[in-house]
Amino acid sequence: MLLPFFTALRDAKVPVSMKEWLHLMEAMDRDLAGRKVDDFYHLSRALLVKDEKHYDRFDQVFGKVFQGIETVGTGEDLTTAIPDDWLKLLTEKYLSDEDRAAIEAMGGFDKLMETLKQRLDEQKERHEGGSKWIGTGGTSPFGHGGYNPEGVRIGGPGQHGRAVKVWEKREYRNLDDTVELGTRNIKVALRRLRRFAREGAAEELDMDATIDGTARQGWLDIHMRPERRNTIKVLLFLDIGGSMDGHVKLCEELFSAAKTEFKNMEFFYFHNCLYEGVWKDNRRRHGEQIATWYLLNKYPGDWRAIFVGDATMSPYEVTMPGGSVEHWNEEAGAVWLTRARQQWEKCAWLNPVAERYWSYSASVGMVRELMDERMFPLTIDGLDKAMRALTR
Repeated sequence: MLLPFFTALRDAKVPVSMKEWLHLMEAMDRDLAGRKVDDFYHLSRALLVKDEKHYDRFDQVFGKVFQGIETVGTGEDLTTAIPDDWLKLLTEKYLSDEDRAAIEAMGGFDKLMETLKQRLDEQKERHEGGSKWIGTGGTSPFGHGGYNPEGVRIGGPGQHGRAVKVWEKREYRNLDDTVELGTRNIKVALRRLRRFAREGAAEELDMDATIDGTARQGWLDIHMRPERRNTIKVLLFLDIGGSMDGHVKLCEELFSAAKTEFKNMEFFYFHNCLYEGVWKDNRRRHGEQIATWYLLNKYPGDWRAIFVGDATMSPYEVTMPGGSVEHWNEEAGAVWLTRARQQWEKCAWLNPVAERYWSYSASVGMVRELMDERMFPLTIDGLDKAMRALTR
């Protein structure tokens, strides 16, 4: 009965192995999922999905195979498709037992889903207290805060326990590897760039050595060891201003996540392209710049360099002395990028612009070539590939 679920997961590129599938079958034989669909959902996801970035695809396949509401509409979750003010409960209608008995059900799951699709296509405004449209406080089978013998609860808490299906945002929708990142997601992706070593003072209890020593000596023999630390050292260069203003939030999330994940990290700002100077404080960037030569001499080649920018600029800013839009640069940006790449061989460029738009700007292709094709989109999949490139 469940084989279509297995094949659908494989078709959706969720890497489910036969061993994991047999584990799920064993869990089902032991009745670990009980008789509830939600319990089976969590059990199957825990056993079959190895990487968080596949959660969203798993949700979509699960909904489709088990006739969930995910098959309705355009493929987006309903709470995104419907304006928030449509789902705000302002009034609540009182219904007597006779009133409730007079309300008829739609007539089965298929009819319910078909009608919901029609409502999604036709509805143009908010409705309150009605019996047809998606709204609140009425007797319509679609919405919340009202009453219907069987319906689809959309937004809001349940009240009567009559909903055939509850449509809410998928818990891990933003973990699909084709979408942009949030701070938590970035942290997950950055963890690929790790190399642990025990450094510093012996401040951590070594439990295994303590147990072994105590057993051998016959008395409490405490052993301490240095704490394991991520020894990766990262230089983060952030493009600021101009066309990057539209990507500020995403860059802030990346910066926040990187500061948490990398204890050995230095960051600097630049505009459009790397030139002879960078800065740490954007309010003082004209008066307190740090010479790029200083960075090249201070930070050896074992540091990883990550550049973050849309690389969208005039081609002259990359190729010509004096091409910078803000100052007269004695040497072209390409010269400085080449020096940086030669100094920090393990480097990558993260571009917040979707990869399908890169060909529209000549400067993106130039920077990509200067970075030896190590430019990646700022998505989960792109960041994952960038971290793999930095670990090679």
